[in-house]
Order: sequence, then structure tokens, then C-alpha cells
Amino acid sequence: CKLGHLHLLSEDYHKSLSAYNKYHLLESEYWKDYPFLFGLGIVYYHFSAYSWTVKLFQQLLYNEPSFCKINEVHCRLGLVFKVTSNLESAVKRILHLIQVTLKKSSIFPVRFHLGHLYEIQGKYVAARGEYEQIIALPATQVKSFVQANTLRQLGWIHHTVESFGDAASRSATALQFLQRSIEIDRNNGQTWYFLGRYYSSMGKVHDAFVSYRQSIDKSEASADTWCSIGVLYQEQNQPMDALQAYICAVQLDRNHEAAWRDLAILYEACQQPRDALVCYLNAKHCAQVKNEVRSLRLAVFVQFSQNTKDEDLSRRIKLLQEQVGSSPNEHLNKGHILPCIEDAWTLPIPAELTQRQTREVGAQLRHHVPASSGVQGYPPVLQTTTSSHKLLPNGPATENGKLNYHHHQGALDGGARYNSVMDTPQDTPSSDVNPSLHTTTNPYQLQTKLTNHMHHHGGTNGSIVSIKPSPPLSHASRSSGADGVLSPTSASLDQRQSPIKEKKLMCNGSSPKHLHLDKCPPPSKPPSRKQTLPKEELSPPAPTIYLESKKEAMSRALADFCTNPQNPVTVIRGLAAALKLDLGLFSTKTLVESNPQCTVEVRTQAQQPSEENWDSNGTNKVWLCESSRSYSSIAKYAQYQAMTFQESMKVGMNRNTKRNTNQNTSGEKSSRGTSDASDPCSSKSTSKRKTFKTIKFGTNIDLSDEKKWKLQLQELSKLPWLFRLVSAGNMLSHVGHSILGMNTIQLYMKVPGSRTPGHQENNNYSAININIGPGDCEWFAVPEEYWGEICNLCEKHNINYLSGSWWPVLEDLYHANIPVYRFIQKPGDLVWLNAGTVHWVQAVGWCNNIAWNVGLVSPHQYQMTVERYEWNKFCGYKSIVPIVQLTWNMAQHVRITNPKLFNMMKTCMMRSLWQCQQMLDNLKKNNIDVIWHGRTDEEHSHYCETCEVELFNLLFVRRSESNLQTHLVHCLNCARNLNPDLENFVVLNQYHTDELMRIYDSFTL
Repeated sequence: CKLGHLHLLSEDYHKSLSAYNKYHLLESEYWKDYPFLFGLGIVYYHFSAYSWTVKLFQQLLYNEPSFCKINEVHCRLGLVFKVTSNLESAVKRILHLIQVTLKKSSIFPVRFHLGHLYEIQGKYVAARGEYEQIIALPATQVKSFVQANTLRQLGWIHHTVESFGDAASRSATALQFLQRSIEIDRNNGQTWYFLGRYYSSMGKVHDAFVSYRQSIDKSEASADTWCSIGVLYQEQNQPMDALQAYICAVQLDRNHEAAWRDLAILYEACQQPRDALVCYLNAKHCAQVKNEVRSLRLAVFVQFSQNTKDEDLSRRIKLLQEQVGSSPNEHLNKGHILPCIEDAWTLPIPAELTQRQTREVGAQLRHHVPASSGVQGYPPVLQTTTSSHKLLPNGPATENGKLNYHHHQGALDGGARYNSVMDTPQDTPSSDVNPSLHTTTNPYQLQTKLTNHMHHHGGTNGSIVSIKPSPPLSHASRSSGADGVLSPTSASLDQRQSPIKEKKLMCNGSSPKHLHLDKCPPPSKPPSRKQTLPKEELSPPAPTIYLESKKEAMSRALADFCTNPQNPVTVIRGLAAALKLDLGLFSTKTLVESNPQCTVEVRTQAQQPSEENWDSNGTNKVWLCESSRSYSSIAKYAQYQAMTFQESMKVGMNRNTKRNTNQNTSGEKSSRGTSDASDPCSSKSTSKRKTFKTIKFGTNIDLSDEKKWKLQLQELSKLPWLFRLVSAGNMLSHVGHSILGMNTIQLYMKVPGSRTPGHQENNNYSAININIGPGDCEWFAVPEEYWGEICNLCEKHNINYLSGSWWPVLEDLYHANIPVYRFIQKPGDLVWLNAGTVHWVQAVGWCNNIAWNVGLVSPHQYQMTVERYEWNKFCGYKSIVPIVQLTWNMAQHVRITNPKLFNMMKTCMMRSLWQCQQMLDNLKKNNIDVIWHGRTDEEHSHYCETCEVELFNLLFVRRSESNLQTHLVHCLNCARNLNPDLENFVVLNQYHTDELMRIYDSFTL
């Protein structure tokens, strides 16, 4: 391990990786060595192996949040999330970094990144605010390159964002900022490029050429620059020069969609349809590759703009294919103005580009990355790598041969291309590795790099092991029980109970986190199952129970069947009739009469077939489930629900009339038409592009107010004890406060096609869902043990499993050997989801649903809850159920008879009590006062403002800098990051130690 550190300090990353992997193979408890986790994370970061970087840094944050280099960990994680388009996580890390940065001079590069992230997200006002904070300071306080980059971005957003004022004032302001940026740093090619784009849009051709040349001279020539030069040449009616510039662009970036489009337009204008067709096909492929990334990064209006461009592109391709197919080759080859695409690819290129490519090849050789080979004949359909070039909506369309200016966002991508010193730390590979590696490097490419290194250097030193990368994996498993502070009692832990029984807690001065690391490695996903399932087992039938009497509904056998871990989902039919439930109380009509102004969260979605999920362009099946959020009321949504139903009835009547008319003329044609129109989610296809109707889904309607929803809540008290909202056997009844949607009722109002995206319930609790009707719902469910594989598929599609919105493509699940329960929930059916079941739902008709969570007081449910609690902590995701507080409450109010559950709860209490006592001892040692605060009834549990972990007993409180009336609560580690001496913090105590000890001692089997 120390050898790895030595090589890392000398910047020999290959040998460092080799040494670290040797240590990893020899040391089973590597996760206790925090410098090792940090060092190996830095090495993976250097090689752009970002998924492994994130895993290692997450282990470090989980194990030792007070690590001495923790701020650098947050910084690199923020940059990784920025590169991989996980923008929300990137913003969270950058904001945390701004809070804890002590040196004012170090804040401004970080603040620039925050503004940059806001700009990528389309939050231009927030971005401008961050930028203006930087430039408002005296020049002596901000480094020159930070000022230059900030002015550049300010100039660009004033040039492109129409909401910032009228065109004349925005234009003048943009020019002023860009010129000021160049005055500070004349060697920034990106700024010269933006200035060239500005002059080009103003019609100042000569000034634009001069700026583009300056961009090339600064050794930052890019495909964007050459494409822009080609556009200028084409506008000046210099087709040969334009061709040369476009070829330069696509040679620098084979995935540059705009360059391929413009090259196609050029060939089409010169009456060379065969060459134009080849370029259009390449442009189409580039667009398809970028669709998922675009949908993650860009705003909705950009997606609509791209839809139009894709339609134009498909139409042009179809016309050219017909033209080329109907004309003989001899005719197509006559009268060429430009060389064909095969010959153009081999044309000599300008000296500036030659020098640039020479430098890039040199950089590739230095890092042992093979350079791209030249293209023979046709340029191939491009390899699927993520391009770092984007289109802004204000460029002209390609229709009628007009040029498609590729309005590149430059540094706004958040993608792989960084063009300034400040965009990444100095020791990152961005300064000396091909930029495309940042978004495309995977473990196999990393292995190729290292293999090439071995080949060039003739092997390694005998003392260095083979450098096959193998990311550290957690040793945690289901059999070992839960992780972290809540893991089950072991023999070594039992020995620690004696000090507590003696009413005396010893403090050894170590971090509060160290105790639970004695036996428990960081949590991990369950291992992938290698057993191949037969085809019939990939679509198992959902267990269904038909009830005929109240006795059957109240029976213990029903509860045992539902809670059996072997049954991930159970459909219960006849429950409403057996218990005489009046589900009409939840009908739309009754809801409007009861509380018409109740708030409804409305999700605007695309109405699609349930087994499919298409991107915003309607061209590719994806996992990202897109929707936009707004708010309305029950009364207004009820009107929308009724309106869509009436429209559907009219369409049905017209369809029947048309069918009767056509039966006498063309039965076959009528049959086809009826079949196509029968599906309410059927789509229209134009040139293989699907278009879908937009619908609105009313979700997360809170029915917790006992005064307004008294009748509805009373009716649900008729349910069996297992399904009741409030029950002594329900963990969530002992939280001590309301958690909306979990221990309160939530209502969903649906129209056909309304989707609840894929997810597991919060903290893996069981769930109940009753369909009120009158329409059906279609459900998809996957057993809990497969959640890790679905998580991997989400990561493959660049979606966060915990916080993202995703709709699985069934073919992907079957190909991954994941079984899927698929069934229909009819009106009156109750669906019981067992702990941890992955599921997603789509409405087939117009219906309402009610849902809530249940936590059976059992070892299985508690263990599942704890595992997800620790996994959420590991991933930096907030657990909305406070498990530590819940455990202490259960210890007071619930009689536990199961030894396994008792041991797990006792361990949780012991460790949380130990941590509290250790913190109190350390605070006393440092002469920091602890103020008694207490805890009121119904008081919600507190979470750290920064890391969002649950806080128990001790709260570190400070005033908000932006609003002195607001108080922010932190954990000890985050408080110390903000101020090592805890100045300006008030420490509040919610429980007396004697009280906690009494509860602990009285908790027995």
C-alpha cells in the first residue's frame, strides 16, 4: 500500500495501480485503510474509471467522514458527477464544498463550478447570480483564470438566453464580457471561439474568421471551431474550403452531429446526393447516440427543438434514398463540384490542424492510448461514444438546405471536454488525454490502456504484480446481517454491553464511527445470480388469493402468506366485498365534495404502451421515464379526468360508426384499423419516429388530515390488522410523527397511461395499494434479491437508481435473466408488496388508488429496513424513516419476543448510546457546553443539513448565513468541517443519558 502511495506521489499511476491492487488482493479488510481508499480512488479518477472512483470515495465517506482529505473527495466526486451527467449530485457536492471551504480564495473556483452546473441545468438566473458574485470582487482576491472563465460564461449566456433582455442590450453586454475575458487571458481558445460565434451571429464575417484563427492558434482547435469555419466558408460561397473545414471537424470528432449535418447540406447544395446521404446517415447515428444524454441534461424546449430536427433529418434521408435509388451511378457521378466523401477524407488538412493532431497523437503515445485509424472509403457509421457537443435551440433548421449552425455550449456541456485550468484539478487527465476518454472509458478500455503500457515497456518490474484492475468489492452479505451502526449483535459486540449495564460509558477518543467498523464492511449490492432461468420462469404468475368471507380476511393464514419472503407480491381479490368496505368514499365525486381544494401534484407524461418506454424523440427505447411536475387541486384534476373520459367516449362512438360503415366495403381494412386504434396508448409513426399523447397524472394527494378525511380513514379501520394504517404490529406506527405516504394515506388519480416509475419502497417497507376503480392498473414486480442487477442496469443507462425516474425495458430484464411478475389490478383488488419488492405501475383505465406502507414487527422486515438505511447512507441518499429513533421508540412501546429481532434492536441501541456518550465526553473535554433541549410529542426527527444522515439526541445548530431567522442542524462531522472548533454552533441535547440507559436496561425479551 505504501508503495502505491509512493508511486502516486511521483505521478506514476500505472505502477501505483499495480501496487494498490496487490495490497487489495492481500488485505481482506482493505476498507479500514482510508489512505488506500483515497489513493486508489485518485488513480481510478486519473484513468477516467469514474464508476470505480465513485465506489471507492463512497466507501471512504461512509467509513470515515472526517478524513483529512475529505474536501478533495467531495470536489472530485462533484466533478465526476458533472462529467457523468448526474447533475443533482454534482450540485450537492459543490454546495457542500462551498460551505466547508475555509479559505476565501479557494471558494471562487468552486463557486464557478456551481454556476456552471446551474447553466447546464438551464437555471440561467441562478448561474448568472453565481458568476456575478465572482466578478464583483476586487481582482486581487480572485485568480485571473477564474475571472476570465467567469466573464466568458457570462458573455455566452447573455448572448444565448433571450430572457436576459432585448437583443441589442444583450448583444452589447455579451461582447463586453467576452472582450474583458480575453484581456485577462488571451490564451484561452474557448473564449476566442465564443467570440467568433458572437461575431458570426452578428454578420461580422472577417472578425469571426480572426477569432476562430486565434482559437486554433491557442492550441485548442476543436471540431466546433472547424465546423464554424466551414459554415462561414459556405456562407461566402467557398464550397471547397467549407468541405475542408468540415472534414477537419469530423476527423477531430467522429461523433460531431452538426458537422455531419452541415457537410451533408453542402453536398446536397452541390448536387451530390450520394455523398449527402452518407453524411446524413452519420449525423442520424450521432443524434441517436446522444439522445439519452440530451434528455438527462437539457430542458424540455431543447428536446422539442431536437424532435423537429430529427424529423427533418429523417425526411431528408428518405428523399435522398429515393433519389439515389432511382438514378444510375453514372448519372450521380457526373459534374461533381466537390470530391466525393471517400476522396475528401484523405485531403491534406491545414497546418494548424496537422500540428494539433500531432500534439494529440503525442499525448496518446505518452499515455499509451492507440490513436484512431484513418477511414478507408466511406466514413463508417460511427462508434457509439458520447459526444461532448450540443445543439442550442436558436440555430436555423436544416430544412431547404439552410445551414445548421451547431450552437455549441462549450464549457456548458458538463461533459468530458474541459478547456481551462480551473475546470478540473491539475492532476486530472483532462490536460493530457484525449477528451473523449472522459465519457467513454470503461473497465475494458482501462485494461486496454494498461495492456498497451505493458507492451510498450516490455512488462513490469518483478516486484510489481499484474495490473489487471479489480475494483474493491464489499465483503458484506445478507448472511452477515445488517451493516453499519445497526448491524446484528456478534460475539465481540456482546462484550461491549457490560460498561453500559454498569451505567458507565468509556471513551477511547476515537471517532464515533469506528465502533461499527470493527466487524462490518461498507454495504454493497447483492451479488448477481449466475443461474439461468427457463423462459417460463421469467414471467411467473402473481400469487392471487380470492376471499369469500370476513373470517378468511381476518385469518392468520392470510397474513402468513403475504409476509412470506418467498412471495414478493400478493394480489387479494374480494376483500372489499368480504369486509363490506365502501370504496366509493375514495371516488372522484366524493373527493371533490369532501375537499375540492386539496393539493394535487401533477406529473405530465407521455402516454405509451406499458411494456415500452421511448425517448423524447420517439426513436429509441430507453429507461429514463421523463415527466414534469406542477401542482393543481382535486377539483381541477377531476375536471381533467372527466374531460379525457368524455373525449375517449366520443372517439369510441366515432370508431364504432366508422366500423359499421366500412364493414360493407372492406372488412379486412376495417379490422386492421380497429386493431390499431383500440389501444389508448397506441402511437403514430412517421419515418420510424413514434409520437405519443401527453397526459397528466395526479399523484401524492395527502389524506392525513383526520378532520377533512374522517369518513375515509374510519372506513379503512375495517381492514385486517396486517393492512391497517395504525397497528401495534406496524413499525411505522411507532415513529412518533407522520411520514407522508408511509404512515399516512396517499391518493393517486389516474387516466390511462399514468405511470408510477420503478422503485423500491422507502427503506424497503412493505406496501399496500387498493384500486378504487373504475378502471384497471397493470403492475410489474421483481423480487427483492434482483434489485442489485436492476441498479446496475440503471447505472448503465446513466440513471440514479435511488433518486432517478426509470421505467425498465422488459427485453433488457429478460436478457439479464430477471423474472418479472406482470398482472392486472382490478377495482377493489388489494396489492400487497413484500419488503424490498421492485415494482412499477401503469393505469389501463380511469381510476383512483390509495396506498400506504406497513412495517411488520419481524426480524426480516427490520433487517431489510436496516440494510437499505445503510445503503442510503453509503450513497448519500436521505432515509425518510429515522431508524435509530424508531428503534428506541419500539423498545419502549413494543414487547419483542423474537430473539433475532431483539439482538438487532439491542445492538442498534447500544451503538447509538455509545456514540452519544463518546460525543458528550469529547465535548466536555473541549469545554463546549451542551444545552438541554428535550423532545416534544410529534416532533419530527432531525437530519444533517449537509449529509442528510439521521441525527439522534445531539444536534449541532447554527444560524443560516442567508437568513438569520433560520437555524440549520448538522451532524458532528459536518459541523467540524464547517468549523473545527465548533464556533458559532450551539449543541442541543434531546435525551438525558440516564433516561437512555434506563430504556436500554429495561428492554428485554
